[in-house]
Amino acid sequence: DEVGRGSLVGPVYAAAIILNKNIDKKKFKDSKQLSKDKRNFLAKYIKKNCVWAMGSASLKEIEKLNILNASLLAMKRSIKKLKLKPSITLIDGNKLPDMTGYKLKSIIKGDQKIPEISAASIIAKVARDRLIIKMSKKFTKYAWDKNLGYGTNEHLKAIKKFGITKHHRKTF
Repeated sequence: DEVGRGSLVGPVYAAAIILNKNIDKKKFKDSKQLSKDKRNFLAKYIKKNCVWAMGSASLKEIEKLNILNASLLAMKRSIKKLKLKPSITLIDGNKLPDMTGYKLKSIIKGDQKIPEISAASIIAKVARDRLIIKMSKKFTKYAWDKNLGYGTNEHLKAIKKFGITKHHRKTF
């Protein structure tokens, strides 16, 4: 699953997960449905009990490829980084990354239906949120520590008042 696709700032992240057979899958939900504390707790639990990998696509790649293709690139990178090759890879959404030699299946709203995709969304969101919060310390006027780079009223007003930063996406 990917995170940060709708943001106005920064990279897009994707995580790939192979869950341990003994893990309690009932704990996982779409990362957007969990509190920050619950996500942080579950991210540690997932990383400790699963094979996982993270991939990203940079701001430059988003601008060059567009956000959809950059998201697919981040997914591809995360899948290829896994220490084990999955027998099948379930992807959230209706598009698949171009990956020869991998069996891929797209699942619309997969982050709400499939525990493995939910787990991937959790660790990807926690990682990307930490990056944006770290960036917010230098760019306090945009309140990224609260809006995580998404187009809230406060963030849009700050853009109108102060302009964009080097971290803002100029194309979408």
